[in-house]
Amino acid sequence: MALEWLKQRYSEVTANLKTEVTKLKNKTFLEAVVAGCALVAHADGVVKPEEKQKMMGFLRNSDVLSVFDPQEVIAIFEKYAKQFEFDHQIGQAAVLQVVGKLKGKDSEARLMVRVCCAIGAADGNFDDQEKGVVRKICNELGLNPKDFDL
Repeated sequence: MALEWLKQRYSEVTANLKTEVTKLKNKTFLEAVVAGCALVAHADGVVKPEEKQKMMGFLRNSDVLSVFDPQEVIAIFEKYAKQFEFDHQIGQAAVLQVVGKLKGKDSEARLMVRVCCAIGAADGNFDDQEKGVVRKICNELGLNPKDFDL
């Protein structure tokens, strides 16, 4: 009986450790995706509910990012949103700095840009302002905006 309990505890601890390691490995990607989404959402000056919902849906369905608590995701989004509310240029600079951490990580960078494009189109209108900020993200990452029809 004690051996069975020990095996069960070992399985639980192992699963928890795997989740924590996954979180650590993907924290930079999470922060870049959420920051990029905040930049796109603020491009036209109005953050629409559809944009937030689209971002949360992606994060919930992502194998890599679904391990994160939604409250943590919201806190990251709000952190960048406040910077935009204070000063748009400061907010943009902060986002591009975080996004730049994905430079050289091609698959992660491309996925992040695709998510940002989806956020821009979430309200049914991927306008020129939103496309413009996604082009800035592409430039920061060393990606060609034409690869994303921008």
